[in-house]
Amino acid sequence: MFKRPLLTSILKRLRESRRFIQVLAGPRQVGKTTLAQQAMDELTVPCHYASAEDAATGNTVWLEQQWDIGRIRARHEGGALLVLDEIQKVQRWSETVKRLWEEDSRTEVDLKVIMLGSSQLLLANGLTESLAGRFEIIPVRHWSYTEMKAAFGLSLEQFLFFGGYPGAASLIDDRQRWGRYIIDSLIESTISRDILMMTRVDKPALLRRLFKLGCDYSGQMLSYQKMVGQLQDVGNTTTLAHYLDLLEGAGMVAGLQKFAGQSVRSRASSPKLQVLNTALLSAQSPFDLATAMEQRDWWGRLVESTIGAHILNGIVGTDMECFYWREGSLEVDFVLRRGDRVTAIEVKSSRAKETLPGMEAFARTFNPQRKLLIGGQGISIEEFLSKPVETWLD
Repeated sequence: MFKRPLLTSILKRLRESRRFIQVLAGPRQVGKTTLAQQAMDELTVPCHYASAEDAATGNTVWLEQQWDIGRIRARHEGGALLVLDEIQKVQRWSETVKRLWEEDSRTEVDLKVIMLGSSQLLLANGLTESLAGRFEIIPVRHWSYTEMKAAFGLSLEQFLFFGGYPGAASLIDDRQRWGRYIIDSLIESTISRDILMMTRVDKPALLRRLFKLGCDYSGQMLSYQKMVGQLQDVGNTTTLAHYLDLLEGAGMVAGLQKFAGQSVRSRASSPKLQVLNTALLSAQSPFDLATAMEQRDWWGRLVESTIGAHILNGIVGTDMECFYWREGSLEVDFVLRRGDRVTAIEVKSSRAKETLPGMEAFARTFNPQRKLLIGGQGISIEEFLSKPVETWLD
Protein backbone atom coordinates (compact mmCIF):
# COMPACT_ATOMS: atom_id res chain seq x y z
CA MET A 1 0.00 0.00 0.00
CA PHE A 2 1.29 3.45 -0.93
CA LYS A 3 2.24 5.56 2.09
CA ARG A 4 2.24 9.33 1.79
CA PRO A 5 5.28 11.19 3.15
CA LEU A 6 2.91 12.93 5.57
CA LEU A 7 2.59 9.66 7.52
CA THR A 8 6.13 10.06 8.87
CA SER A 9 5.27 13.45 10.39
CA ILE A 10 2.07 12.07 11.96
CA LEU A 11 3.91 9.14 13.57
CA LYS A 12 6.66 11.40 14.91
CA ARG A 13 4.14 13.62 16.64
CA LEU A 14 2.23 10.68 18.10
CA ARG A 15 5.38 9.12 19.51
CA GLU A 16 6.25 12.30 21.37
CA SER A 17 4.85 12.98 24.83
CA ARG A 18 1.09 13.56 25.16
CA ARG A 19 0.84 17.30 24.69
CA PHE A 20 -1.53 18.02 21.83
CA ILE A 21 -4.54 16.59 20.05
CA GLN A 22 -3.53 15.89 16.44
CA VAL A 23 -6.07 17.19 13.94
CA LEU A 24 -5.98 15.91 10.36
CA ALA A 25 -7.99 18.49 8.43
CA GLY A 26 -8.68 18.67 4.72
CA PRO A 27 -11.13 18.10 1.86
CA ARG A 28 -13.15 14.94 1.25
CA GLN A 29 -11.49 11.91 -0.28
CA VAL A 30 -7.85 12.97 0.11
CA GLY A 31 -6.87 10.06 2.35
CA LYS A 32 -7.28 11.32 5.93
CA THR A 33 -8.86 8.07 7.14
CA THR A 34 -6.24 5.97 5.33
CA LEU A 35 -3.44 7.99 6.94
CA ALA A 36 -4.97 7.46 10.39
CA GLN A 37 -5.36 3.73 9.78
CA GLN A 38 -1.77 3.45 8.56
CA ALA A 39 -0.63 5.25 11.72
CA MET A 40 -2.62 2.78 13.82
CA ASP A 41 -0.91 -0.11 12.04
CA GLU A 42 2.52 1.36 12.73
CA LEU A 43 2.03 1.99 16.46
CA THR A 44 2.43 -0.66 19.14
CA VAL A 45 -0.18 0.74 21.53
CA PRO A 46 -3.88 -0.29 21.47
CA CYS A 47 -5.96 1.80 19.07
CA HIS A 48 -9.66 2.55 18.74
CA TYR A 49 -11.24 4.07 15.62
CA ALA A 50 -14.76 5.50 15.42
CA SER A 51 -16.52 7.68 12.84
CA ALA A 52 -19.30 10.17 13.57
CA GLU A 53 -20.49 9.45 10.03
CA ASP A 54 -21.82 6.16 11.41
CA ALA A 55 -23.23 7.61 14.64
CA ALA A 56 -26.99 7.40 15.02
CA THR A 57 -27.44 10.86 16.44
CA GLY A 58 -24.09 12.62 16.25
CA ASN A 59 -24.49 13.90 19.79
CA THR A 60 -22.02 14.20 22.63
CA VAL A 61 -23.12 10.91 24.25
CA TRP A 62 -21.62 9.03 21.31
CA LEU A 63 -18.41 11.04 21.68
CA GLU A 64 -18.17 10.28 25.40
CA GLN A 65 -18.74 6.57 24.74
CA GLN A 66 -15.90 6.42 22.25
CA TRP A 67 -13.61 8.38 24.55
CA ASP A 68 -14.34 5.94 27.39
CA ILE A 69 -13.26 3.02 25.19
CA GLY A 70 -9.97 4.80 24.59
CA ARG A 71 -9.56 5.49 28.32
CA ILE A 72 -10.16 1.84 29.25
CA ARG A 73 -7.52 0.66 26.80
CA ALA A 74 -5.06 3.32 27.90
CA ARG A 75 -5.41 2.39 31.58
CA HIS A 76 -5.11 -1.34 30.95
CA GLU A 77 -2.22 -1.14 28.46
CA GLY A 78 -0.27 1.86 29.70
CA GLY A 79 -1.34 4.06 26.78
CA ALA A 80 -3.64 4.05 23.76
CA LEU A 81 -4.63 5.96 20.62
CA LEU A 82 -8.17 7.19 19.93
CA VAL A 83 -9.08 8.17 16.36
CA LEU A 84 -12.31 10.17 15.86
CA ASP A 85 -13.36 10.63 12.24
CA GLU A 86 -15.79 13.29 10.89
CA ILE A 87 -15.65 14.92 14.32
CA GLN A 88 -17.37 18.12 13.18
CA LYS A 89 -20.62 16.20 12.75
CA VAL A 90 -20.95 15.86 16.54
CA GLN A 91 -22.94 18.66 18.17
CA ARG A 92 -20.81 20.82 20.51
CA TRP A 93 -17.89 18.48 19.90
CA SER A 94 -15.18 21.00 20.77
CA GLU A 95 -16.59 21.74 24.23
CA THR A 96 -16.89 18.03 25.01
CA VAL A 97 -13.40 17.22 23.77
CA LYS A 98 -11.97 20.04 25.87
CA ARG A 99 -13.64 18.68 29.02
CA LEU A 100 -12.58 15.09 28.39
CA TRP A 101 -9.02 16.05 27.48
CA GLU A 102 -8.63 18.13 30.65
CA GLU A 103 -10.03 15.29 32.77
CA ASP A 104 -7.41 12.95 31.32
CA SER A 105 -4.68 15.50 31.96
CA ARG A 106 -5.65 15.74 35.64
CA THR A 107 -5.84 11.96 36.06
CA GLU A 108 -2.72 11.35 33.90
CA VAL A 109 -4.43 9.01 31.43
CA ASP A 110 -2.02 8.47 28.52
CA LEU A 111 -4.61 8.67 25.74
CA LYS A 112 -3.37 10.15 22.49
CA VAL A 113 -6.05 11.52 20.19
CA ILE A 114 -6.34 12.06 16.44
CA MET A 115 -9.38 13.91 15.12
CA LEU A 116 -10.30 13.99 11.44
CA GLY A 117 -12.53 16.50 9.69
CA SER A 118 -13.61 17.03 6.09
CA SER A 119 -13.43 20.80 6.06
CA GLN A 120 -10.47 22.65 7.46
CA LEU A 121 -12.46 25.87 7.71
CA LEU A 122 -15.41 24.36 9.59
CA LEU A 123 -13.20 22.24 11.82
CA ALA A 124 -10.98 25.19 12.69
CA ASN A 125 -13.97 27.15 13.99
CA GLY A 126 -14.58 24.64 16.77
CA LEU A 127 -10.88 24.34 17.54
CA THR A 128 -10.25 28.04 18.00
CA GLU A 129 -13.38 28.48 20.09
CA SER A 130 -12.73 25.84 22.74
CA LEU A 131 -9.43 24.06 22.20
CA ALA A 132 -6.91 26.84 21.79
CA GLY A 133 -3.44 25.66 22.85
CA ARG A 134 -4.49 22.00 23.00
CA PHE A 135 -4.23 20.94 19.36
CA GLU A 136 -1.99 20.83 16.30
CA ILE A 137 -3.51 20.97 12.82
CA ILE A 138 -1.91 18.68 10.25
CA PRO A 139 -3.23 19.81 6.85
CA VAL A 140 -4.04 16.91 4.50
CA ARG A 141 -3.96 18.32 1.00
CA HIS A 142 -5.16 17.17 -2.38
CA TRP A 143 -2.79 14.58 -3.81
CA SER A 144 0.11 15.96 -5.82
CA TYR A 145 1.33 14.81 -9.21
CA THR A 146 4.23 12.89 -7.66
CA GLU A 147 1.87 11.08 -5.26
CA MET A 148 -0.64 10.14 -7.97
CA LYS A 149 2.19 8.99 -10.23
CA ALA A 150 3.82 6.87 -7.51
CA ALA A 151 0.58 5.32 -6.25
CA PHE A 152 -1.38 4.86 -9.49
CA GLY A 153 1.07 5.39 -12.35
CA LEU A 154 -0.70 8.47 -13.75
CA SER A 155 1.04 10.25 -16.60
CA LEU A 156 1.38 14.02 -16.60
CA GLU A 157 -1.51 14.41 -19.04
CA GLN A 158 -3.71 12.11 -16.97
CA PHE A 159 -2.96 14.10 -13.81
CA LEU A 160 -3.72 17.39 -15.54
CA PHE A 161 -7.15 16.11 -16.57
CA PHE A 162 -8.16 13.71 -13.77
CA GLY A 163 -6.57 15.64 -10.89
CA GLY A 164 -5.59 14.34 -7.48
CA TYR A 165 -8.42 12.28 -5.99
CA PRO A 166 -7.01 8.83 -5.09
CA GLY A 167 -10.44 7.23 -4.74
CA ALA A 168 -11.27 8.04 -8.36
CA ALA A 169 -7.99 6.81 -9.85
CA SER A 170 -9.31 3.33 -10.58
CA LEU A 171 -12.15 4.80 -12.66
CA ILE A 172 -10.21 6.92 -15.15
CA ASP A 173 -10.53 4.35 -17.96
CA ASP A 174 -14.30 4.89 -17.85
CA ARG A 175 -14.77 8.64 -18.40
CA GLN A 176 -18.53 8.66 -17.70
CA ARG A 177 -18.27 6.63 -14.51
CA TRP A 178 -15.34 8.72 -13.29
CA GLY A 179 -17.25 11.93 -13.96
CA ARG A 180 -20.34 10.76 -12.08
CA TYR A 181 -18.17 9.75 -9.12
CA ILE A 182 -16.57 13.20 -8.94
CA ILE A 183 -19.90 15.02 -9.29
CA ASP A 184 -22.04 12.82 -7.03
CA SER A 185 -19.61 11.54 -4.40
CA LEU A 186 -17.33 14.56 -4.12
CA ILE A 187 -18.89 17.77 -5.38
CA GLU A 188 -22.45 17.16 -4.20
CA SER A 189 -21.41 15.51 -0.92
CA THR A 190 -19.04 18.34 -0.08
CA ILE A 191 -21.57 21.08 -0.78
CA SER A 192 -24.62 19.41 0.79
CA ARG A 193 -23.00 17.63 3.75
CA ASP A 194 -19.85 19.58 4.58
CA ILE A 195 -21.01 23.12 3.90
CA LEU A 196 -24.80 23.44 3.88
CA MET A 197 -25.37 21.11 6.84
CA MET A 198 -22.53 22.49 8.94
CA THR A 199 -22.84 26.25 8.59
CA ARG A 200 -25.46 28.87 7.87
CA VAL A 201 -25.92 29.56 4.17
CA ASP A 202 -28.91 31.78 3.40
CA LYS A 203 -28.72 31.22 -0.35
CA PRO A 204 -27.72 27.61 -1.10
CA ALA A 205 -28.51 27.95 -4.80
CA LEU A 206 -26.20 30.96 -5.02
CA LEU A 207 -23.36 29.02 -3.39
CA ARG A 208 -23.81 26.17 -5.86
CA ARG A 209 -23.79 28.55 -8.82
CA LEU A 210 -20.71 30.29 -7.43
CA PHE A 211 -18.90 26.95 -7.31
CA LYS A 212 -19.81 26.27 -10.93
CA LEU A 213 -18.66 29.77 -11.86
CA GLY A 214 -15.35 29.15 -10.07
CA CYS A 215 -14.81 26.06 -12.22
CA ASP A 216 -15.89 27.74 -15.46
CA TYR A 217 -13.60 30.72 -14.86
CA SER A 218 -10.70 29.01 -13.11
CA GLY A 219 -7.50 30.90 -13.89
CA GLN A 220 -9.34 34.14 -14.64
CA MET A 221 -9.86 37.34 -12.69
CA LEU A 222 -13.50 38.22 -12.09
CA SER A 223 -14.77 41.14 -10.04
CA TYR A 224 -17.50 40.51 -7.50
CA GLN A 225 -19.75 42.85 -9.44
CA LYS A 226 -19.26 40.74 -12.58
CA MET A 227 -19.94 37.62 -10.52
CA VAL A 228 -23.26 39.09 -9.41
CA GLY A 229 -24.12 39.66 -13.05
CA GLN A 230 -23.02 36.18 -14.12
CA LEU A 231 -24.93 34.56 -11.27
CA GLN A 232 -28.07 36.60 -11.94
CA ASP A 233 -28.63 37.13 -8.25
CA VAL A 234 -29.21 40.16 -6.07
CA GLY A 235 -26.73 38.87 -3.49
CA ASN A 236 -24.18 41.44 -2.40
CA THR A 237 -20.41 41.18 -2.78
CA THR A 238 -19.90 40.47 0.93
CA THR A 239 -22.07 37.36 0.63
CA LEU A 240 -20.11 36.17 -2.40
CA ALA A 241 -16.79 36.70 -0.63
CA HIS A 242 -18.06 34.70 2.35
CA TYR A 243 -19.30 31.87 0.14
CA LEU A 244 -15.98 31.80 -1.68
CA ASP A 245 -14.25 31.42 1.70
CA LEU A 246 -16.53 28.46 2.49
CA LEU A 247 -15.70 26.81 -0.83
CA GLU A 248 -11.99 27.33 -0.23
CA GLY A 249 -12.26 25.90 3.27
CA ALA A 250 -13.88 22.80 1.78
CA GLY A 251 -11.00 22.40 -0.68
CA MET A 252 -12.98 23.26 -3.81
CA VAL A 253 -12.48 26.78 -5.21
CA ALA A 254 -10.37 29.70 -3.98
CA GLY A 255 -10.14 33.37 -4.89
CA LEU A 256 -6.60 34.76 -5.19
CA GLN A 257 -6.17 38.38 -4.16
CA LYS A 258 -4.17 40.94 -6.10
CA PHE A 259 -0.56 41.44 -4.99
CA ALA A 260 0.07 44.91 -3.64
CA GLY A 261 3.54 44.66 -2.09
CA GLN A 262 3.52 45.44 1.61
CA SER A 263 0.41 47.60 1.49
CA VAL A 264 -2.92 46.42 2.86
CA ARG A 265 -4.98 44.50 0.28
CA SER A 266 -8.71 45.01 0.03
CA ARG A 267 -10.96 41.98 0.20
CA ALA A 268 -13.20 43.87 -2.19
CA SER A 269 -10.60 43.67 -4.96
CA SER A 270 -11.33 41.42 -7.93
CA PRO A 271 -10.27 37.84 -7.09
CA LYS A 272 -8.67 35.40 -9.52
CA LEU A 273 -10.75 32.22 -9.34
CA GLN A 274 -8.87 28.95 -8.90
CA VAL A 275 -10.03 25.35 -8.54
CA LEU A 276 -8.08 23.40 -5.93
CA ASN A 277 -8.32 20.11 -7.81
CA THR A 278 -8.64 20.02 -11.60
CA ALA A 279 -10.96 17.00 -11.40
CA LEU A 280 -13.66 19.46 -10.31
CA LEU A 281 -13.24 21.28 -13.62
CA SER A 282 -12.78 18.28 -15.93
CA ALA A 283 -15.69 16.25 -14.54
CA GLN A 284 -18.14 19.00 -15.52
CA SER A 285 -16.70 19.39 -19.02
CA PRO A 286 -18.03 17.56 -22.11
CA PHE A 287 -14.55 16.21 -22.94
CA ASP A 288 -12.67 12.98 -22.44
CA LEU A 289 -8.87 13.18 -22.11
CA ALA A 290 -8.09 12.72 -25.81
CA THR A 291 -10.64 15.32 -26.90
CA ALA A 292 -9.59 17.76 -24.18
CA MET A 293 -5.97 17.71 -25.38
CA GLU A 294 -7.16 18.82 -28.80
CA GLN A 295 -9.00 21.84 -27.37
CA ARG A 296 -6.09 24.27 -27.39
CA ASP A 297 -7.62 27.04 -25.31
CA TRP A 298 -9.41 24.74 -22.83
CA TRP A 299 -6.32 22.58 -22.31
CA GLY A 300 -4.21 25.67 -21.71
CA ARG A 301 -6.63 26.82 -19.03
CA LEU A 302 -6.44 23.36 -17.46
CA VAL A 303 -2.64 23.56 -17.35
CA GLU A 304 -2.73 26.95 -15.62
CA SER A 305 -5.34 25.69 -13.17
CA THR A 306 -3.12 22.72 -12.35
CA ILE A 307 -0.19 25.02 -11.63
CA GLY A 308 -2.37 27.20 -9.41
CA ALA A 309 -3.83 24.21 -7.55
CA HIS A 310 -0.33 22.83 -6.96
CA ILE A 311 0.77 26.15 -5.47
CA LEU A 312 -2.28 26.66 -3.24
CA ASN A 313 -2.27 23.09 -1.95
CA GLY A 314 1.46 23.30 -1.33
CA ILE A 315 1.29 26.42 0.85
CA VAL A 316 -1.47 25.16 3.17
CA GLY A 317 -0.21 25.26 6.75
CA THR A 318 2.90 27.29 5.86
CA ASP A 319 3.91 30.94 6.03
CA MET A 320 3.85 31.24 2.23
CA GLU A 321 1.23 33.28 0.41
CA CYS A 322 0.03 33.29 -3.19
CA PHE A 323 -1.44 36.18 -5.19
CA TYR A 324 -1.87 37.33 -8.77
CA TRP A 325 -0.92 40.74 -10.19
CA ARG A 326 -2.56 42.80 -12.88
CA GLU A 327 -2.24 46.38 -14.01
CA GLY A 328 -4.22 47.40 -17.06
CA SER A 329 -3.57 44.79 -19.74
CA LEU A 330 -0.44 43.45 -18.02
CA GLU A 331 -0.63 40.41 -15.74
CA VAL A 332 1.58 38.04 -13.75
CA ASP A 333 -0.14 34.69 -13.29
CA PHE A 334 1.05 33.93 -9.74
CA VAL A 335 3.08 35.76 -7.10
CA LEU A 336 4.57 33.74 -4.26
CA ARG A 337 5.67 35.47 -1.08
CA ARG A 338 7.28 34.38 2.15
CA GLY A 339 8.47 37.21 4.36
CA ASP A 340 10.47 39.58 2.16
CA ARG A 341 11.11 37.02 -0.59
CA VAL A 342 8.95 37.25 -3.68
CA THR A 343 8.80 34.98 -6.72
CA ALA A 344 6.83 35.99 -9.81
CA ILE A 345 5.52 33.16 -12.00
CA GLU A 346 4.38 33.29 -15.61
CA VAL A 347 2.75 30.19 -17.13
CA LYS A 348 3.29 29.61 -20.84
CA SER A 349 0.31 27.57 -22.02
CA SER A 350 -1.73 27.23 -25.18
CA ARG A 351 -4.53 29.43 -23.84
CA ALA A 352 -5.23 32.65 -25.70
CA LYS A 353 -5.10 35.24 -22.92
CA GLU A 354 -6.85 38.57 -22.79
CA THR A 355 -3.84 40.06 -21.00
CA LEU A 356 -0.16 40.50 -21.91
CA PRO A 357 2.77 39.13 -19.90
CA GLY A 358 3.55 41.70 -17.25
CA MET A 359 6.78 40.29 -15.80
CA GLU A 360 8.90 43.27 -16.83
CA ALA A 361 6.48 45.82 -15.38
CA PHE A 362 6.06 43.78 -12.19
CA ALA A 363 9.84 43.48 -11.78
CA ARG A 364 10.31 47.24 -12.13
CA THR A 365 7.73 47.88 -9.42
CA PHE A 366 8.41 45.12 -6.90
CA ASN A 367 11.92 43.77 -7.67
CA PRO A 368 11.15 40.07 -7.02
CA GLN A 369 13.98 37.71 -6.08
CA ARG A 370 12.93 35.28 -8.82
CA LYS A 371 11.09 35.53 -12.12
CA LEU A 372 9.98 32.08 -13.29
CA LEU A 373 8.62 30.92 -16.63
CA ILE A 374 6.77 27.59 -16.57
CA GLY A 375 6.25 25.83 -19.88
CA GLY A 376 7.59 26.81 -23.28
CA GLN A 377 11.33 27.46 -22.94
CA GLY A 378 11.11 27.73 -19.16
CA ILE A 379 10.83 25.15 -16.40
CA SER A 380 8.82 22.19 -17.63
CA ILE A 381 5.34 21.69 -16.22
CA GLU A 382 6.33 18.23 -14.99
CA GLU A 383 9.39 19.55 -13.15
CA PHE A 384 7.39 22.31 -11.47
CA LEU A 385 4.69 19.88 -10.31
CA SER A 386 7.32 17.40 -9.08
CA LYS A 387 8.90 19.75 -6.55
CA PRO A 388 7.62 21.33 -3.31
CA VAL A 389 6.39 24.90 -3.70
CA GLU A 390 9.03 26.26 -1.31
CA THR A 391 11.68 25.17 -3.83
CA TRP A 392 10.82 28.20 -5.93
CA LEU A 393 11.22 30.63 -3.03
CA ASP A 394 14.51 29.35 -1.57
